[in-house]
Amino acid sequence: MVSSASIIGPLNRKTGNLLPEVAHPYVAFQKQGYDIDIYSVKGGEAPIDMVELEDPVCIEFLNGDGPERFKNTGSIEDVSTDGYDAVFVPGGLAPVVDMPDNPTVQKIHAAMWESGKVVSAVCHGPVSLINVKLSDGSWLVNGKHVTGFSAAEEENYAKEDVPWELEDKLIEHGVIYSRVSPWQPHSITDGRLVTGQNPASAQGVAERVIAILEASEASAATN
Repeated sequence: MVSSASIIGPLNRKTGNLLPEVAHPYVAFQKQGYDIDIYSVKGGEAPIDMVELEDPVCIEFLNGDGPERFKNTGSIEDVSTDGYDAVFVPGGLAPVVDMPDNPTVQKIHAAMWESGKVVSAVCHGPVSLINVKLSDGSWLVNGKHVTGFSAAEEENYAKEDVPWELEDKLIEHGVIYSRVSPWQPHSITDGRLVTGQNPASAQGVAERVIAILEASEASAATN
């Protein structure tokens, strides 16, 4: 589930879904043999913020079917969560623009969580989780171990472009927040909730999601 935003903030900074945070999970899920569908907030073309172009996994993604699929995404308004085992939201600054207050984004996350599915996000992607309420009225993230782009990282990246700090918003809604030194890999699992701190954490998030799904598959096979 990805953003449709291409600009952010008072200076109209160009943005999109950050390439390494798209590429690493997409390639990992594809190599695992998973079926992947891409839905964006508005449907149609979803922008990719083209950074880390020398990363071999990014190159692999760009040489595959991924870029074309990002030009023709489905709309989140058409999502039926029944057929899916996991949802993943990449970061980049884009999701800060169109995901935190989007009722359909919230509905998808809540439905996936309450039906026993995996919910995952990396970097700024957890902005999509901060306002998700479950059917009992509680915040999905309340009491959960979660990470996301830290205030220390934002300070030297896009502080003037974002309306608030993701770290602060997560803590406000009851998250047990953790972080490591800026730009170092950090991904964590809390039950079926998987989050990563920054671009370097995207691969770890993908691997954690795969571990949960494969364990579930193995359990189902033995029962």
